[in-house]
Amino acid sequence: MFTPRAVALVQRLKACYGPLLFHQSGGCCEGSAPMCYKRGDFRVGANDVLLGTIEDTPFYIGGEQLKQWGEHMQFIIDATPSHSDSFSLETRDDMRFTTGARSF
Repeated sequence: MFTPRAVALVQRLKACYGPLLFHQSGGCCEGSAPMCYKRGDFRVGANDVLLGTIEDTPFYIGGEQLKQWGEHMQFIIDATPSHSDSFSLETRDDMRFTTGARSF
């Protein structure tokens, strides 16, 4: 699930960069933050799982991260103002995608 604020940011990024891709991992540098890339700038791995799409943009999560969080979770992607250094595209606009979750 994407909040309206996250949808608006995805739309703005797509207008600037073209097709996008999201990936959420349990990585060390950005923790488990969702990362937004130009499609083709990130290679999805064999263990990554497609959670769904937003604005025709695929959203993947690392298989191990999904196991840790639980497969019976609804992920909630939001966007908030932030001054972060990251490879994720939204940081250039001083924004940050965040992930929340609730069980169902």
